[in-house]
Amino acid sequence: MTKPTHIGRKISRLRELKEMKQETLAEALGVSQQAVSKIEQSETIEELTLERIGKVLGFSPEIIRNYNDEAIINNIQNNYEGSNASANNVGVNHQCYFNDALVEENKRLIEMIKNLNETLLKEKDERIALLEKMLVK
Repeated sequence: MTKPTHIGRKISRLRELKEMKQETLAEALGVSQQAVSKIEQSETIEELTLERIGKVLGFSPEIIRNYNDEAIINNIQNNYEGSNASANNVGVNHQCYFNDALVEENKRLIEMIKNLNETLLKEKDERIALLEKMLVK
């Protein structure tokens, strides 16, 4: 049996990755910090609320729903452990086995990372523009 996804934890984690406080998210949504805390403790939320949160965080509802810390950690861990070759093993051929599910998960994660990078770059450009406007005044 599959474990149900906990959308609130995903929202919390993505908010933290954006280095955003609950208060900031609450202000952008027009709700209290306590309301954001309650959302982040909820296993499910309404689609409209998810869309609003996604707009503030810069992620589509699909990215939020599919976000998975464990998959990212396992991917990093597996790649790191698989690449530990000592100096004596230089030139040793390793057999590679591809798991289609992992390949698809990696593609999805790469797309998520691209979206995160695009969002961060957009925010950086917006901040620079704002600072330039402030300097002109």
